[in-house]
Formats: sequence, structure tokens, C-alpha cells
Amino acid sequence: MRSVLADLAVESEAATALTFRIAQSFDDSANDERAALFSRIATPIGKYWINKRVVNFVYECMEAHGGAGYIEEGVMPRIYRQSPLNSIWEGSGNVICLDVLRAMAREPESIAAFLDELELPRGGNAHLDRALDSIKDRLSAPLAESGARRVVEDLALALQASLLVRHAPAAVSDAFCATRLADCPALAYGAVDANLDTEAILDRALPQR
Repeated sequence: MRSVLADLAVESEAATALTFRIAQSFDDSANDERAALFSRIATPIGKYWINKRVVNFVYECMEAHGGAGYIEEGVMPRIYRQSPLNSIWEGSGNVICLDVLRAMAREPESIAAFLDELELPRGGNAHLDRALDSIKDRLSAPLAESGARRVVEDLALALQASLLVRHAPAAVSDAFCATRLADCPALAYGAVDANLDTEAILDRALPQR
């Protein structure tokens, strides 16, 4: 269970870092053209990825609560019911991913601004370095609409990893890169074979008594 909780904590911190970075780009856009270009594609990328991840994230949290997470006396059932609504109200996954491709085609400078952001921690994590090389190779060729979701997913993970490598403790950033950017990433929270510093992650995430 501690591995599951640590994995959830890493996911939560990555989503928080992504959200605040995009918010900062909004604040900076009025006076910084590069920030506006970054925001143009980072915003739909973040919206798509967090909306897709939140449903399973909340389900795993509900399961961790056990029966208490299912009954209506608690808050979890309401959060679980509402977790899919963002991707319904704010635009479906396909629409958002196609928006990213359109932005890249209309404003190629946005790709450069986004890649510059990803490259800031180059050398800080081997998994991230390999992911960045793969992304740059993919973006050098025309992108097909059929692959839009995969491209946006890879960009979202790379941006989250870049932010964590720069701003989070090594226990968190190393765990994220090892579990999300590995050759065979796990498909369920806690199903990891990487050597994670579970105690350090939980000490950072859980309330201090």
C-alpha cells in the first residue's frame, strides 16, 4: 500500500507542478512572447493529460479508502462522479489533441518555445534525456492526426518530468521519470519495479503530525 500511496503522491505533485507552470505562462504572456507561445500548446496539453489521469487517480484513492470511500457519507463518491466532467465540459480528448496539432502547424515557434522549456534540465535524468531525444525526432516530421493523442501524452509527461527534475526533490523526480518515462511503464498505480525512495516521497506528501 505504501508503494501505491507514493505513486499517487508523485502523480499529484506532477499535476500540481504542471498546473502552476501553465498558470505562470498566462501571467507572463502579456509581456513575454515566448511565454505566450509556450502557453499556446502547454495549456491544451495540460488540460488533456490531467483530465485523462484524474479519473483513474480518484478511483485508486477511493479503493485505498476501502468501503469508507464508497459510501455516500464521505466525499469520495462525489469526487469520483465529477472527475470525468472536465473533459466533457472543457472539450473532449480528441478535440484538445487536434487543437495542439493545429497550434503547432499555425505557430511553429510554439514548438521551439515548448522544447526550450523541456530542455532546461537536460542532463539531470537519463530517462528524461532519452524522452527528449525521442520527442525532438518525432516533431521533426509531419504529425498525423491518428497519432495526436500519443504525441500529446508524450509531451505532457516530458513537461511534467522537466518541471520535477528542476523543482522537486530527487526522490520525487527520479520516481516520476523511472515509472513514467521507462521503456515499459506500469499501467496501474503502485505496479512499479523501480527502486523508489518511498519513505521520502510519503514524508513529503503526507500531513505532518
